[in-house]
Amino acid sequence: MKQFQVAYIPIGVPTFHLESAGAEFEKSKKLLERLTDSLAVPDEMLLSLDKLKAFCERIDPSLIVLQNITFANAAYATEVFSRFDCPVLLWTLREPVIDGGRLRLNSLTGAFSAANAFKRFREAPLPYVFGSPDEEAVQEAVHAAVKAARVKFDLQSLNLLAVGHTPEGFGFGRGLDLDMRTVFGVNLVSIEARELIDRAKAYTEDDIAPYLSDAEQRTVGLDATPEKNRTDFARLYKSYREYAEEHHIGALASRCWPDFFTAFGTPVCTVLGILNDLGIPASCEADTYGALSMYIGQALTGSPAFFGDPVSMDEGENTVTFWHCGMAACSLAREDTGAVIGEHCNRHIGPTLEFGAKAAKHVVIFRVGQDRNGQFRLLAAPGRALDRPKQFYGTSVVVQTEHAAADFITKAVKEGWEPHYAVIYGDALQELQLLAEMLNLPIEVFD
Repeated sequence: MKQFQVAYIPIGVPTFHLESAGAEFEKSKKLLERLTDSLAVPDEMLLSLDKLKAFCERIDPSLIVLQNITFANAAYATEVFSRFDCPVLLWTLREPVIDGGRLRLNSLTGAFSAANAFKRFREAPLPYVFGSPDEEAVQEAVHAAVKAARVKFDLQSLNLLAVGHTPEGFGFGRGLDLDMRTVFGVNLVSIEARELIDRAKAYTEDDIAPYLSDAEQRTVGLDATPEKNRTDFARLYKSYREYAEEHHIGALASRCWPDFFTAFGTPVCTVLGILNDLGIPASCEADTYGALSMYIGQALTGSPAFFGDPVSMDEGENTVTFWHCGMAACSLAREDTGAVIGEHCNRHIGPTLEFGAKAAKHVVIFRVGQDRNGQFRLLAAPGRALDRPKQFYGTSVVVQTEHAAADFITKAVKEGWEPHYAVIYGDALQELQLLAEMLNLPIEVFD
């Protein structure tokens, strides 16, 4: 199986100031070695086409960091782009000395040459960074590119499970297997909700005992749920978790209402919340692109993403409240309450989760969506999660946006964005922008 690999390709010619070039080469290597343990790096600067070709024979990259260690003509970049079809980060080094004397590197002219060649090979955007490896902004940009490339690579092996169909009027979340595979590389697996319900019904009380115990440790007040609903929840939890493990499911989108109320008598909300904590991003209302949005967020930050509807706005506070019936990750609950168990706000059946999400200095509102022609697009809006209690029955998070909240809401509505969003816990905006470029998708950024 192909492994993730970052290939550092420092190209140049030997007619420039090699002492300066060598110093940048060593600093660049140390930076990349610090950022990834999957690095392929040459023993020396690639200052001839023969050396470049020899190094290319030894690598199988998932991301190429193409650096003009000095000027190099388009033949160097052409050699790289003709061999590999993977994301590229083009890195220009800052000229180390400007003293009226010799031009040491001329990396910038080399970047123009490489970028011109890139555009002849591909229509995709070209991720680009300018500066020396000891500059903080450069370090952040290179790190973001490595993380984005890793997510793109991991999407190629992601099995995303759709449990049942979207309810009537919720077609915006209904994924198609060919779209998922051709645009994102994702394998969409589909089953009916009744399959997991039937599995759940077959379990004995001994079968579900460890799942009930695990859920009690993650939540607050599960013992107050009526016994039948409590044990039926544990049956669903075992059913979903075991199916995910057996079929190597990395994310899922589950139908919830009305089936789990009418056909089973117990909601699936808390099951989805716990799956999010277990590293299996899970959305409700069978929103496959919502689940994909959550997966991307969790992959970039290591933290579960909140999934919800934008339900309220406060222009004075510059906030938007995101809410759902009660399926957020337990670990997102405020520390003063924990992941409280309650009952569904409309159906009055439990267990569901009932809490306000914890505060965070950095979050990003994110959505994988489609325009009126069915073309994919991404939305990202950075902000911070405020320290607020539960806003309504269910789970909620109050986000103070960096962009004017009223403008964000108005523009998102007028442009037809979907009504479900992932709130990513972490500062992932730069990574999302780079991932959009690597996927060749437009991204609407509100910052």
